[in-house]
Amino acid sequence: MTDYLTYLYLLSPLHTGGSSQEGNLVGIAREVHTDFPYLPSSSLRGKIRSECDRLAKNGTAKEKEVDTLFGCKLKDGKQPTEGTIWIGDASLLFFPIASLSHQYIWITCPLWLSRWNRWRQDERMEDLIGQWRSLLDEEGEGGKKAISPLDQRIYLQGAILNRDHIKTIPKDAVCWEAFESLPDGNGILNLKQKLVVVSDFDCGALVELGLQREVRIALKDGSKTAADGSFRSEEAIPSESILFFPWGSKPAYDSAIPKNTFEQLRQILNSRLQFGGLEGLGRGWSEATTVPV
Repeated sequence: MTDYLTYLYLLSPLHTGGSSQEGNLVGIAREVHTDFPYLPSSSLRGKIRSECDRLAKNGTAKEKEVDTLFGCKLKDGKQPTEGTIWIGDASLLFFPIASLSHQYIWITCPLWLSRWNRWRQDERMEDLIGQWRSLLDEEGEGGKKAISPLDQRIYLQGAILNRDHIKTIPKDAVCWEAFESLPDGNGILNLKQKLVVVSDFDCGALVELGLQREVRIALKDGSKTAADGSFRSEEAIPSESILFFPWGSKPAYDSAIPKNTFEQLRQILNSRLQFGGLEGLGRGWSEATTVPV
């Protein structure tokens, strides 16, 4: 069987649910070593399983085959079993940032691109990422603050990039071919006009500035005053972000994969799905696109 990459183009903000709460801030899930937001594989697996279970209840899929893919649940005194597929965490690939010069742009960094290309294993793209990393890490005249197809001053949220700070990406660069498999958000994604590659460090700072934060206040009944302990602020990954996650079958179980239900799983991962929390507020809707690697 083949491994796959599934891209998630966020149609609405994604609240992934953090492991802790600091004061009145309800945070989101973050990688412990980079502090970048991500969508845990457990959340992905649970949602995708629920979609397959729904097909089984409708008679479109077989419950036994769904159990084969994901493993039997702990129920009726039976012990859970191991499934035949694996699903990885969803990592950021492109993140939208407000811009006074371009309304908004998408940022990425060598770390995100290298993670993505680990699964694609495109040697030409890996060479290009290495060149970009060197330019962004180099100090002095040879170094650059950003790499972009844009040939003008760029105003980012909290930063200004002058023209001499930017290395231009040519129109025939191999990256444009590599980006063709990405979902375009119904024509919104336009990387040739709005892509900026920055260093891993700068990307972390910009993501922190660009996270969506909403304040929620519960009011007392019959008045417009706040109830005690009602104030909280919630974080979310903004819409128009692009994440990706790898998944596939476990090599030892290739022969046990139920092909019909597996094909239905692929169809689910080429449709619109809702992940994370705050579903009642319309959070977490994404356009999923799956490609083999």
